[in-house]
Amino acid sequence: MQKKYFSLLLLLSVYTHFKAQKQLSEFAEVSIVTAGPGEQLYEAFGHSAIRIKDSILNFDLIYNYGMFDFNQPNFYTNFAKGNMIYSLARYDFKYFFASYKRDQRWLKQQILNLTQKEKQAYYNFLENNALPKNRNYNYDPYFDNCATILRDITKNILGNKIIFNDNNPKKELSFRQLTNNEIHWNSWGTFGLNLIAGTKLDQIASFEEYMYLPDYLYSFFKNASIFIKNQPEKLVIKEVNLLNFEEKKTAISIFNPLLIFSILAFWGVFVTYKDFKNNKRTKSLDFILFFITGLIGSILFFLWFFSSHSTAPNNFNILWAFPLNVIVAFLLLKKSPSKWVQKYMWLLMIFLMMIPILWIINFQVFPVIIIPLLILLLIRYFYLANRLLTSKK
Repeated sequence: MQKKYFSLLLLLSVYTHFKAQKQLSEFAEVSIVTAGPGEQLYEAFGHSAIRIKDSILNFDLIYNYGMFDFNQPNFYTNFAKGNMIYSLARYDFKYFFASYKRDQRWLKQQILNLTQKEKQAYYNFLENNALPKNRNYNYDPYFDNCATILRDITKNILGNKIIFNDNNPKKELSFRQLTNNEIHWNSWGTFGLNLIAGTKLDQIASFEEYMYLPDYLYSFFKNASIFIKNQPEKLVIKEVNLLNFEEKKTAISIFNPLLIFSILAFWGVFVTYKDFKNNKRTKSLDFILFFITGLIGSILFFLWFFSSHSTAPNNFNILWAFPLNVIVAFLLLKKSPSKWVQKYMWLLMIFLMMIPILWIINFQVFPVIIIPLLILLLIRYFYLANRLLTSKK
């Protein structure tokens, strides 16, 4: 995924169309280009693109399906609703290469073993797809992204001539496991991705669905076979390391999620203990816990029922981040909350006790880093359920 210089690259894309729709020479090359991960979250999974080079016709183009623009109208509103508009940009490969060299990310090229007709088919398809009327598409990080599109284009052009060999040693992994393997478990990015994703992410991915990740697209193309004159041959006839930088690792903040949630849990349990000893209730703690969990729950509720994000429905993080908590937070600022609020605490405890059951049976895997928070919530809910109406204010 790539947002840098969006406008410039789309301008180059339009400009280079004046040189489009050529008949490729026999020396033309069609390649899958894979980039290593970058430092930003949207770069953490790497990137995939198609390169078409023809030394006789003197052009070298990259077709990049990973372009998006933060400045497009209603970008954040559309993102929240699941309408993430990405674009195919077509421009000179030298700019693509320079971008990854500047960012110090590794770059590998796989030249495909194609007939002249198949090379032309790739070129014609991509040229048509790069037209302004065709270049935009509704992005999905798991089912319609820069990597899956290249897989699908290849399958459409080569048909049953291509076989993706299932040589992956890590079989029967879920989408969530595949995603978590790419970024550090104790990062805010991992927490956010796991927080907003429901049970669909815990489905086992088929081996072709692994190719939503550029690393697996690279691996599956490397091991793929293509039938030429009824004989299987390697799909990739040549591999070139274009840039050899060391792979970037996800940077872990000093204020990482596990540390923050552990500090919050320690403080909350300590305050609850003091409240128990003094038969009182610290309303500020209750407001913070209920408002934050309620606010998160409201966002999850919106994504579940009012967005088109494919992985947002059936998200049982809502069991600990319950939307009504945002209202109860203000009720708990009163000296004497209603009696039903005390019963509400028992309901919340039931919800919390459902989480380990769903987790153990792999119905949904929850972020590991929320365990300290869950412990705090259970202790605080239990205290409030027993002392809410009898403690000193």
